[in-house]
Amino acid sequence: MNLNIKATQANTYDAIVVGSGISGGYAAMELTSKGYKTLVLERGRMVKHGEYPTAHLDPWDLKNHGRVSAEEIALHYFKQNRLNWWVNEDNKHWINKDDEYPYDEKKRFDWIRGHHVGGRSIMWGRHCYRWSDIDFEANLKEGIATDWPIRYKDIEPWYDYVETFVGVAGQAEGLKQVPDGKFLKPFPLNCVEEHVREKIREKYPERILTPGRVANLSEYDPEVHKGTRGQCVARDRCWRGCPYGAPFCSLSSTLVVAEETGNLTIRPDSIVSEIVYDASTGKATGVRVKDSNTGEEMEFFSRIVFCNASTIGTTAILLNSRSDAFPTGLGNESGELGHNLMDHHYGMGASGSLPGFEDEYYYGRKPGGIYIPRFRNIDEETKQKDYLRGFGYQGGATRSQNVPAGVLGVDLKDEIFKPGPWSFGISCFGEMLPYHDNKMELNFNKRDKHGMPIITFDAQLRENEKKLREDGVRCAVEMLEAAGCENISSYNSETAPGACIHEMGTARMGHNDQNSVLNKWNQIHNVPNVFVTDGACMTSAGTQNPSITYMALTARAVDYADKQVKAGKL
Repeated sequence: MNLNIKATQANTYDAIVVGSGISGGYAAMELTSKGYKTLVLERGRMVKHGEYPTAHLDPWDLKNHGRVSAEEIALHYFKQNRLNWWVNEDNKHWINKDDEYPYDEKKRFDWIRGHHVGGRSIMWGRHCYRWSDIDFEANLKEGIATDWPIRYKDIEPWYDYVETFVGVAGQAEGLKQVPDGKFLKPFPLNCVEEHVREKIREKYPERILTPGRVANLSEYDPEVHKGTRGQCVARDRCWRGCPYGAPFCSLSSTLVVAEETGNLTIRPDSIVSEIVYDASTGKATGVRVKDSNTGEEMEFFSRIVFCNASTIGTTAILLNSRSDAFPTGLGNESGELGHNLMDHHYGMGASGSLPGFEDEYYYGRKPGGIYIPRFRNIDEETKQKDYLRGFGYQGGATRSQNVPAGVLGVDLKDEIFKPGPWSFGISCFGEMLPYHDNKMELNFNKRDKHGMPIITFDAQLRENEKKLREDGVRCAVEMLEAAGCENISSYNSETAPGACIHEMGTARMGHNDQNSVLNKWNQIHNVPNVFVTDGACMTSAGTQNPSITYMALTARAVDYADKQVKAGKL
């Protein structure tokens, strides 16, 4: 009996965080900084800042010009490389092998994953755009899904808070649909991007081209940007892992700060199978874990649990956390757990060549291009009759090289240094509505190698998204024409959900336990010591890249949890 008591004490913490990526790292930093002894559980391997094997390799150092062989793709990445760009020699070590982590699809879903400490915070695109009340009020105004329980005023101070620490390079534009934030100096537009910005604005004043707002330190202040960080040197190798710590990443920032408090314990190779619920208290006691290397099963105990295993990982854990009180998953009184699966959708846009500017070039490889925020359905004047919500664009201008075939040796070197014509292209990212029938579920009759039930996806783009896509392509061509582009080509290759790597929903926030899983503080309605602050919490998708919103919601939820603990309510 005494041995059991000692084992329980050894496995007891003030807080447990499941996941170590964007939101999990932020939860860990906030909790440890407030004095909570915190255990971070990561199902993948240990990685520390600086352990980036391809960070300093040049293109000629990589096999096959950086492309993974067709044989290796067919064996290991047959689902994730359906995107045809994601898996490369410089980043494949951050990407799960599909044959080792299977899932099923009733309809195609491109699930992009990486299991390791730091998660996808190593690989993310780093674009950071605030939401506005146009987003938070849309469901209510349109009668779609359920209403968000928060508005912009609730999260605005938390955007200020996290952006200051993260370091977002950007330019103020005064737009109501993407509010300005706490910006570092932007990575400047090049000459052609400046030209395109002005030409678009002349013809379409409501369409604003701005430097991409990216979480890369264009300026570095060690008193603010704590951890192991430094100024961006514009190598554009961010997804390999940055030894300079310029792009925001758990490994160089939040987890480092958390570790410095002395309150952090990280346990890698730890598959969380379920959250353990105690019906007598109405709270969770902790989590059940399986060591992925040894197969050993164990429990860890805590006062607070934060779920940050990513949208799909978190909801899989909640669905697997079944008890007499919650037979279909922890906190699932509403029946909405696993439903309302969203992602942004892309694969649409336009590109063209732009004559002139042959006497100008650019320096370095900036980590973000341009952004054109949403300009549809933001007020009565921009309301569309064919579809709801909107889209934004990312892209930029570059100079290509025209090297004739068969040129070798000294002649090849000479040709390489001759810049070709300028080209400009934009890709459109559209909002997906929160359809109840778009879902993920667990197959308890089919298990993976760790004994976990297999996830099955059943989600698709629908008529609203298809109409939106048509307009997105049309507007892209209009803007390139206005800029003076030639040889314009457009495309509309419908992507599957998941492909944009912005999966959201499945454990949404709402006003009550009859229409949602979480309350306005990201708490499970009837399990108050369990919080979900990753993408699973989202009630709608917006058009903006979502990670900065996850971080703001996480910091806000930790602050609330801390106040509840101090008030004796948790």
